[in-house]
Amino acid sequence: MYAIMQTGGKQYTVKKGDVVNVELLNANVDDVVKFDVLFVNNDGKVLAGSEVENACVEAKVLGNGKGKKVIVYKYKSKKNSRRKHGHRQPFTAVEILDICM
Repeated sequence: MYAIMQTGGKQYTVKKGDVVNVELLNANVDDVVKFDVLFVNNDGKVLAGSEVENACVEAKVLGNGKGKKVIVYKYKSKKNSRRKHGHRQPFTAVEILDICM
C-alpha cells in the first residue's frame, strides 16, 4: 500500500515506515502530524479524487535540518560585476506511521 501526499507545495509517494524530508514544519520532535492525501493504491485498488477526502497520512517528526548548500553565482561580462551567494534549504524529517482510510 502506498499513497501520494501533499505538503509544502510538493507531492511525495510514501509507504508505511518511510523516512521523508519535507518542507520545514512548525512542529516539535516526536509530534504526530497529518498530511493531505491525493491518491491511495491499496494492493491494486486505486482511490483518488473524492474517494480520498477522509484519508490522511500520519507521520512522526524526527527532527529539523538543512540540505546541501547550493551555490548561486551571478556574473556580468565586461562590468566587473560578480556575486556569489549560497543557500541551504531547511527541511523536517518525518517517519510515516500509517496511511488512514
